[in-house]
Amino acid sequence: MSEPSAAPRRAIVSGTSSGIGRAIAERLLRDGWSVIGLDRAERSMDHPMFEAETIDLSDVDALRRRVQTMSAPDALVHAAGHMRIGRLGGIDVADGLAMWETHVGAATVLADAFVPRMRDGGRIVLIGSRTASGAAGRSQYAAVKAALVGLARSWAIELAPRGITVNVVAPAATDTPLLHDPQRAGSAPKTPPIGRFVKPEEVAALTAFLLSPEAAAITGQQIVICGGSSL
Repeated sequence: MSEPSAAPRRAIVSGTSSGIGRAIAERLLRDGWSVIGLDRAERSMDHPMFEAETIDLSDVDALRRRVQTMSAPDALVHAAGHMRIGRLGGIDVADGLAMWETHVGAATVLADAFVPRMRDGGRIVLIGSRTASGAAGRSQYAAVKAALVGLARSWAIELAPRGITVNVVAPAATDTPLLHDPQRAGSAPKTPPIGRFVKPEEVAALTAFLLSPEAAAITGQQIVICGGSSL
């Protein structure tokens, strides 16, 4: 008698309604994972291994209550986010606080709820940005993305004894709806030296690798996908 097949690995991915988060969910589904998507938008993907949880990730109190009732995943990917821009003299502090809640607050709530219950050898990937090193007109966005690096490196140290890795994937301008957000009209992205923007599927491929057994020795790193923009 043949042995029963192992249950598929289970990932929780935020921001699966579009852009990088959606590309990551689609890649993991193709790789045989089951995926739970956390989004403010309604279910946007039809796949037998995909479940949707509709929740406002910026409402950290509601998010904390919801995730406490969910089973811990094998992998956590926080891809949800948004950008608001503003130069000195015209910065809206409320925009910065809203970005902090979605990017940093939600990441913290998710990790704090799931990691104590996550199996040893689990994986965490936070989607950051090359902008974390600083960019004119995007100081508050750069600050929240830089904070993700601090979170990842701190958690990586804590979780290394359990074999749980924590990394940041930091793309340059990526061809997603966020790239064409009218809010960015005053700070248009520059095309990388390779002559095109980064593809969401390329970010998804790197994320999938970091979730794999082959990436077990990579932790606490910010890996930049920039198309030569950093050169």
